Amino acid sequence: MKSLISILIGIFVLVSSIVVFHVQAQTDSLQLEQPEVIYPLPYPGLLTDHPLYPLKELRDKILIFTTRDNVKKAQFYLHLSDKRMATALQLAQKGKEQLSKRELINAETYFLKISPLLKDAKKQGSNFSEDFVIKLQQSNAKHKEVITDVMKDLNQAEIKTFQSILEMNQQATKEIAGL
Repeated sequence: MKSLISILIGIFVLVSSIVVFHVQAQTDSLQLEQPEVIYPLPYPGLLTDHPLYPLKELRDKILIFTTRDNVKKAQFYLHLSDKRMATALQLAQKGKEQLSKRELINAETYFLKISPLLKDAKKQGSNFSEDFVIKLQQSNAKHKEVITDVMKDLNQAEIKTFQSILEMNQQATKEIAGL
């Protein structure tokens, strides 16, 4: 009787370990895909195709001009870059690829302005937190995710333009690493 119980326990352990390893192998293979970046993009507000959008751009340019502190300006550029990225994503979902491409370029252009500002701030003795650098890294990763998501639905001719946007993103990654 004891040997029968020990055989049944042995079979149970063997079967349960096979199931656990099988489930774990499936989970590991799913994790090989790029994980979603947990970084919320802000609500974009008016989109580029809205008639009042030029007023929004004018407001942003005034705020950029009047912000003199390099760290605050860098934070504002990050906000604008994220808003442009969210705008590009919504435009792509609406099927407006050209407007989306323009917004992606604008988003990465704003993002590339951040690193020089922070380097100047460091030279002038201003400090910025390590949390801000981490936020920049997360934002940059989210931007790459959005760009690749938008690229999925494009034809081969359009992909070359978007690859240049990805190169801008990679340049920003290198600049952030140098902070």
